[in-house]
Order: sequence, then structure tokens, then C-alpha cells
Amino acid sequence: MTRRSPEAERRDSRLAAPRRRAPRIQTQYYDPEAFGRFSEAIARFLGTARFLVLQTVVVLGWITWNVVFRRSDLAFDPYPFILLTLALSLQASYAAPLILLAQNRQEERDRLELEIDRRTNMRALADTEYLARELASIRLALGEMPTRDYLSEELQRVEAEIMERVEEELSQLRARLDEIARAGD
Repeated sequence: MTRRSPEAERRDSRLAAPRRRAPRIQTQYYDPEAFGRFSEAIARFLGTARFLVLQTVVVLGWITWNVVFRRSDLAFDPYPFILLTLALSLQASYAAPLILLAQNRQEERDRLELEIDRRTNMRALADTEYLARELASIRLALGEMPTRDYLSEELQRVEAEIMERVEEELSQLRARLDEIARAGD
């Protein structure tokens, strides 16, 4: 039996044989929402006094251990503590993007909330204008002719009510944003 060249076999198999499907590579499912929640939990923990105290204790313990045992085999990171610097740099390199991701998610939630508040305010304004028109039409129907001064006063009163509502909403939003900012710090 004659042996054929590998190229001839490849060429014949490509033309004569049906194509086999390429095996599917199983990819892990990545849930961005779950990762976002995870990053927010990490960012929330990194911003606490508990974390700062814990990190301070670990760093002081690390330095103390390596200074006290500098002449023995128990010292694992002698001065200038390069391993400690590397560990802190690694922590910072992971913490910064997680914190930014958490801030971006919070910014998106705030933007959506402001949009909902804006729509609510627009609806309230439209309702108020509708009620003012209805009131004017009722007065006309009853024979009371609204005067220009009366309408002006009513519109000023309605405007004052709307501005008061808007200012209340803005103060509530500012308070929420201040709480969020304090929570993030």
C-alpha cells in the first residue's frame, strides 16, 4: 500500500468528507449585575473605619514582625519591606477599578432617579395647569367672569406652589446625594 502525502490526505478529506462541526467552547456566564453588586460591597467595605483600622493593624504587625525578627529566619520581608509595598500596590490596583465601577453604578441610579423626579414634576405641573383651566371654565359657566387680576393672582399662587414643590424635591435630592457622598467617603 502506498503512503500518500499528508497534504494529499488533507486535500481529499476537505473535498470528499463532510465537514465536522467545530467543537463549541463553553464560556462561563458572566452576570454584570452580580459583579456590580460585588464591587459595590467591596467599595462599601473599603470606605469604612473598620477596614482602615484592620489595614493599619496588619501593616504595623507586618513591620513590627520583620523588624523584631530581622536577624533570624522568621523575618520574611526585610527592610525596605518590598513585599509589603507590593501587597499594598496590588490591593490599590484592584480597589480603584472596583470603587470606580461602584461609583458609575451609583451615578446611573441617581440619573434614573432624577429622570423619574423630573417626569413627576412635569406631570404635577400639567395637572396644576389643567386644574387652573378647569377652575376658570367653571367660573365662566357659573357666570363669574374671571378678571385678569384674579387669573394673575391664581397663576402666581399656582406658580408659588409649584416652586415650593420643586424646591422640596431639590432639597430632598440634595440630601440624598449628600448621604450617598458621605457613604462613599
